[in-house]
Amino acid sequence: MKQANRLSGGLIDRSATLNFSFDGKSYQGHAGDTLASALLANGVRLMGRSFKYHRPRSVLTAGSEEPNALVELRSGGRQEPNTRATVAEIYDGLTANSQNRWPSLERDFMAINDRFSNFLSAGFYYKTFMWPRAFWEKLYEPIIRKAAGLGSLTGEGDPDVYDKGFLHCDLLVIGAGPAGLAAALTAGRAGAQVIIADEDFRLGGCLLADTGSLSDQSGADWVEQAQAELAELPNVRVMPRTTVFGSYDHGVYGAVERNADHLIAPEADKPRQTLWRIYSKRALVAAGAIERPIGFENNDRPGVMLAGATRAYANRYAATPAQSVVVFANNDDAHQTARDLIAKGVEVPAVVDIRPEAPAIEGIEVLAGAQIIDTKGRLGLSSVTVRLANGQTRVIPCGALAMSGGWNPNLGLTCHQRGRPVWNDNIHAFVPGQGLPSGQSVAGAAMGEMSTHAALTGGAAKAVEALSDLGISATPADLPKAEDAPVTLTPFWHVSGAKRAWLDFQNDVTVKDVKLAHQENFTSVEHLKRYTTLGMATDQGKTSNVGALAVMAELTGKSIPDTGTTIFRPPYTPVSMGTLAGRAVGKEFHPTRLTPSHKWAEEQGAVFVEVGNWLRAQWFPQKGETHWRQSVDREVLATRNSVGICDVTTLGKIDVQGADAAEFLNKIYANGFAKLPVGKVRYGLMLREDGVAYDDGTAARLAEDHFVVTTTTANAVVVYRNMEFARQCLWPDLDVQLISTTDAWAQYAVAGPNARKLLQKIVDPEFDISNEAFPFMGCAEITVCGGCRARLFRISFSGELAYEIAVPTRYGDALMRQMMAAGEEFNVTPYGTEALGVMRIEKGHAAGNELNGTTTALNLGLGRMVSTKKDCIGNVLSRRDGMTAEDALNLVGLRPVDASKSVPAGGHLMSASGPVDAAHDQGYVTSAAYSPILESSIGLGFVKSGFDRMGEQLRLVNPLEGQEVLVEIVSPHFVDPEGEKLRA
Repeated sequence: MKQANRLSGGLIDRSATLNFSFDGKSYQGHAGDTLASALLANGVRLMGRSFKYHRPRSVLTAGSEEPNALVELRSGGRQEPNTRATVAEIYDGLTANSQNRWPSLERDFMAINDRFSNFLSAGFYYKTFMWPRAFWEKLYEPIIRKAAGLGSLTGEGDPDVYDKGFLHCDLLVIGAGPAGLAAALTAGRAGAQVIIADEDFRLGGCLLADTGSLSDQSGADWVEQAQAELAELPNVRVMPRTTVFGSYDHGVYGAVERNADHLIAPEADKPRQTLWRIYSKRALVAAGAIERPIGFENNDRPGVMLAGATRAYANRYAATPAQSVVVFANNDDAHQTARDLIAKGVEVPAVVDIRPEAPAIEGIEVLAGAQIIDTKGRLGLSSVTVRLANGQTRVIPCGALAMSGGWNPNLGLTCHQRGRPVWNDNIHAFVPGQGLPSGQSVAGAAMGEMSTHAALTGGAAKAVEALSDLGISATPADLPKAEDAPVTLTPFWHVSGAKRAWLDFQNDVTVKDVKLAHQENFTSVEHLKRYTTLGMATDQGKTSNVGALAVMAELTGKSIPDTGTTIFRPPYTPVSMGTLAGRAVGKEFHPTRLTPSHKWAEEQGAVFVEVGNWLRAQWFPQKGETHWRQSVDREVLATRNSVGICDVTTLGKIDVQGADAAEFLNKIYANGFAKLPVGKVRYGLMLREDGVAYDDGTAARLAEDHFVVTTTTANAVVVYRNMEFARQCLWPDLDVQLISTTDAWAQYAVAGPNARKLLQKIVDPEFDISNEAFPFMGCAEITVCGGCRARLFRISFSGELAYEIAVPTRYGDALMRQMMAAGEEFNVTPYGTEALGVMRIEKGHAAGNELNGTTTALNLGLGRMVSTKKDCIGNVLSRRDGMTAEDALNLVGLRPVDASKSVPAGGHLMSASGPVDAAHDQGYVTSAAYSPILESSIGLGFVKSGFDRMGEQLRLVNPLEGQEVLVEIVSPHFVDPEGEKLRA
């Protein structure tokens, strides 16, 4: 298959011929091609359509700044929209399609928008679709939504895996052009930990596109040599195909490594892309510069490209957009493009240079002082019209136009923390200012150092400087000799008098649109951006912003720096949602946390339930049990009659240490903790700022300056977060430190009349846990099983004699097995969350159902716990009139008058007679269960003035399911109301 525009040379591998398709048509390219270069080599110029007017477009650039050639890659679940053809590597079997067109790229029906461009100018969406009002929802909005967007999604699941990782380094070098490579060599040879990352699949940057030599070798050869040395250094990590997309606080950078985008599919279990969080002590931005276009009539036709990109396609990819290329420029750098094209056998009919004193080029006609004022060609460039210096016009037939309005340093990463660039009159462009992110420096073309020599020496010098800050001694690497030509450029932004000269190619913003924004007084750069949508496309205006600012500066009579500039935000280039999600998809969308006894519970055939991110044993069915209630009833009875064990590791655990730990907890909890003795545990209630109760738990004092706080499973994170906020912001002067230890300790509840006997078999003999030595609400640090450190708390959630024992998590499974073996003589029974819930309802303990974000200490029957002798979070607001009403809801117990009836959770309570409606609502049921001890269904609920209505009968109704049960208000403490068992 012939490639009509394939040139000789280049850095492609001609021995590897790759087959790919574009819009259903088959083509061939070579290893080392991008989709854009391969299409150009095959004579394809038309690659896309613009967003608003659907004008035909081809590639403008050769890098990630590409605004035009956005395509859809692959198919099915792997389909990826809005991929820049300029950075997509081809591989055998690649399928690509154009987008934003219907029914085809050549015949796009939506191109009719271009005919109505006078009605679709900048800001049209602020002025139209406003009447008649009824048309908006049924006519305007559906049409706009259908026309909006660029690429499409298949709706199928992505079969590939994405990963996340963390890296650390002394110096992060961003960009592997001459400055980046010089910096990496310098730092690598000094022994520093170095990461060098580049978005391209080959290192080298501009050295791959230029024909200039470095000493006695080509730029590509020097790059290969430098890369080989870096690969041999164990302290250097080389990361091609890696885009550093964001600069964040504390030297953290986000990066995306495209591990398998160049393959038809990733290897099994290998990621397609990896999101890296890079922690750097110092970072050097060597991201190069981006060429800017010139605005003139119809400067957006397929075949109109940037001169540097044209040179890159010719020298690196051995491809040309056409066999006849005109060059239009205001600088000497573009002249090198003309020379390189001639050397490759491409015809250059003329170099149109706006400078009257433009230098001559041997063998090429240079039209000094001339300007291109128009182009021709429907789906591709066929000719350009030139206005000569003497005012005459001339039409030059050509298939491509290489234009250059100068170069802009690539500022993206320097602005991500609000850094403001400053204007440099020497290169007529913005360069990084003083407000760089901490630890960041800039070198090479990104700093405005446009020659190869300046880039090499600047990169090495900045590396030495960065390492010196870290106390690492380094000397600049030995560097080759390179060109050091000064920037020769005459500022020129657009051809005056053009009707439609494009600035932002993707969003169809023209010079005329900027003039309209000025006319309507949107002269601020931020207003200009939003009014015209300039720089708001996927390329963030990398090629368009400065040109538009220059036009606005002309209109306002200000200089460009006085006009101002917008700044860039992360990500530098688009990041796929799959990459951001990583492996957190499907079952792994939330991490599954397993308790220390999970493996043992699986062996026992436990049924598990999701509790937040935790997977907990719900019950342990035994042979012959056919219903979950049978298992739960057995577990409850066995525990209350002998002993049971439950894994309660999921309860939040927070270590609180420091001289002021007691004072701190005294402010956190509603009840007092300042005088809690060492070796004691106290139940505590936490209030929100508005006085509503939001969590309860215990605090155990292990030493004068050491507490262990427990929270509910559901609120473990929020309690820790609130405590940390209080420590840092409310009482920063207190000597107190916090750390979550939920995952650090495995914890088990051992409950029942034989709980002490079981524990005495595993607790080391030097620790006396008798009732006299270790009473109810005691705590201690002990050892078990012959020296394993542990913590023991005598607390009870079941109402039985009970303990909670904790060991380091690594010993959690072993402890469970040891306790089960030790408890065989007592017929020890493991119990799950269902039995746990039944026993806590029997005992009347409030849990998440009662702590629902609307209840107060008074509602819960804990009003006396809110101390009036001290201040604490929520104390004052808990005493508001509405929170202390005489007819407030009170937590009570509920039993059906007919024991055969069940208590439906969520049901509402009504008077024994009367209407059933919200106006007569007396309360509601929060928790319900069947009690095998009482052989009856029971419940907890809130009833108005419930404490004063003991023995009263109410109707419990569930209108949705047609249920109605007569219940009696009783004490919430169904079992052992005096607490004799737990103190036994």
